[in-house]
Amino acid sequence: MSILVGKDTRLLVQGITGREGSFQTRRCIEYGTNVVAGVTPGRGGEAMDEVPVFDTVRQAVAATQANCSLIFVPAPFAADAILEAADAEMPVIICITEGVPTMDMVRVRRFLKGSGATVIGPLPMDLFNSTVNGFVEINVSVAPNIEMWAISLP
Repeated sequence: MSILVGKDTRLLVQGITGREGSFQTRRCIEYGTNVVAGVTPGRGGEAMDEVPVFDTVRQAVAATQANCSLIFVPAPFAADAILEAADAEMPVIICITEGVPTMDMVRVRRFLKGSGATVIGPLPMDLFNSTVNGFVEINVSVAPNIEMWAISLP
């Protein structure tokens, strides 16, 4: 199993200014994760707890060399957020959103085919590696009907 989130992770948070995005970003920072940027369209130039906020993922990656995206956006916008991260050549994309329509994820999978990007989610529980200082987490109850996707395409 490869380590996708570790000490060299430069985390970008899509939806960083929202309630869940800001809360979980603070938890990641408290743990020691290197959160280098956030993205919320229309909020570029602001900061959330000293983390710079950009309008697009491409702008954030160009300015910070982020290499992992953590997505906290409402379900109707989650597929587009994943696609935006993939378009910006983000190698690891983690989507926390629950309730993403299946057909949206089919569209995402088709777009990602051959890209080399790894998408985890929607709704992964915890990604934690205590030995390498990397932490991306959301605390949710585990229900037997949660549908989870892990897409890693060559």
